[in-house]
Amino acid sequence: MLIALTLTGLVAIWGIIDTAGLAQFSSSMTGIMFTSRGWFIMLSVSLLLILCIWLAISPYGKIKLGKDDDEPEFSTVSWLTMLFAAGMGVGLLFWGTAEPLSHFKVIRDYTDNFHAAEHALFITNFHWGLHAWAIYAVTGLVMAYFSFRKGYPILVSSPMKAVFGLRTWTRSVGWLSDLLAIYAIAIGIGGSVAMGVFQIQSGVESLLGLHNSGLWLVAVIFTVLCLSYILPLMVDLSKGMATLSNTAMAIAGGLVIFVLLTGPTYYIMSAITGSIGDYFSRVVPHGFQAYTFFDEKVTSWFQSWTLTFMVWWFAWAPFVGVFIARISKGRTIREYILGVMLVPTFFSIFWFGVFGSVGFYGVLKIDTPILEVLKTNINDTTFFVLRKLPLSIPTIIATILAAFLFVVTSVVSASFVLSMFAVGGDPNPPTRMKLIWGVILGALGLVMIMSNSIDAVKSIIGLAALPFVFIVLLVTVCLLKALKSEVV
Repeated sequence: MLIALTLTGLVAIWGIIDTAGLAQFSSSMTGIMFTSRGWFIMLSVSLLLILCIWLAISPYGKIKLGKDDDEPEFSTVSWLTMLFAAGMGVGLLFWGTAEPLSHFKVIRDYTDNFHAAEHALFITNFHWGLHAWAIYAVTGLVMAYFSFRKGYPILVSSPMKAVFGLRTWTRSVGWLSDLLAIYAIAIGIGGSVAMGVFQIQSGVESLLGLHNSGLWLVAVIFTVLCLSYILPLMVDLSKGMATLSNTAMAIAGGLVIFVLLTGPTYYIMSAITGSIGDYFSRVVPHGFQAYTFFDEKVTSWFQSWTLTFMVWWFAWAPFVGVFIARISKGRTIREYILGVMLVPTFFSIFWFGVFGSVGFYGVLKIDTPILEVLKTNINDTTFFVLRKLPLSIPTIIATILAAFLFVVTSVVSASFVLSMFAVGGDPNPPTRMKLIWGVILGALGLVMIMSNSIDAVKSIIGLAALPFVFIVLLVTVCLLKALKSEVV
């Protein structure tokens, strides 16, 4: 616990003293690793996806995550909204239009605009779809299985000790795994806080007609954000997190339906229909694509987007996986995998189909300057779209509120998981510990905000996550070995 606090604290201090230096170091190190081990990352994620598919259709799918007579603690709706809000949340609001258009700017140099838009939407869905949720699903499945069915603490080290016994190497590797999990969670959530603050700042500027508001607005938003997640940390998980998640998802759902109905509906629905078929026909083969024979521009794009997103999900896997495990007791492996992977994936396809298509409509049909907005202020891309639609003020307010709630839910769930780790895997950690971690996550978020760059945030998260790729693979092996003893 003390070492984890020290490690994350040193990163926070480094970032406050020399933000540019930390960002440069992270970018350099992740670049080296992506160049030499990019193939390994893609292979690992694809194998995790194949494993999830196999587990869902195999006889092992009937096994309960808990005792055979255990029942789920949360309703299916609350379960899905909590796991989704914790796993993606503010990222969808931030990247809804910005990411497809960012890919489009690169891909159109190699093909015509219409094929470029189609492939850009596929790549976006690839980043946020089955592969991302396979990482979460496997990590959470391992934690839930060994905790609720085998009776071990909810710790990353538990599967190793359960399968291989208390040997010298399991103690050492297990201790290191728990430490790296805490580190990856803290850094990953710090990035989420920064991304949320950036978008909320842009939304408030758009709403009030401000330009380059500077640090004062960021300081106000950050302060309000920190104060807002204190109360949810002090109440029961079913009251605090469930309420926040349901509210945030309700706003996000209403927002995407509004854009669908008030935007070019026929164009959006045609794009969504095509993207569903395109995605599911190409998703598994594309998981093995490493862009080996392409030029440096494409390689750089692949590293800064696909590889960065994959390790980003690994960075979030300890906290999202453990959090999903915590709320999934009593469900079967088949129910767990289908719920965790399919529902969020379809929602993401629909979300990016709506917001991405509106962006493409502006570029390809009516020639709006949205690409210039993307270049000069990526944080404002979503709000630029909303300003072109009816009722822009209410929808901008709704987007700001949803972004705010998504960040709060991420901090609350991460503080909960970190506190569980800190007290040895207790599924109901003390409030004092949750508040301590809430403060630390706020400090790391401040570091990310000071970088004032989404690219810097992504590289810092990537550096923290890379070691966890190997840990996820190790605990997956533990799960497979343990399942062999089950009678199915």
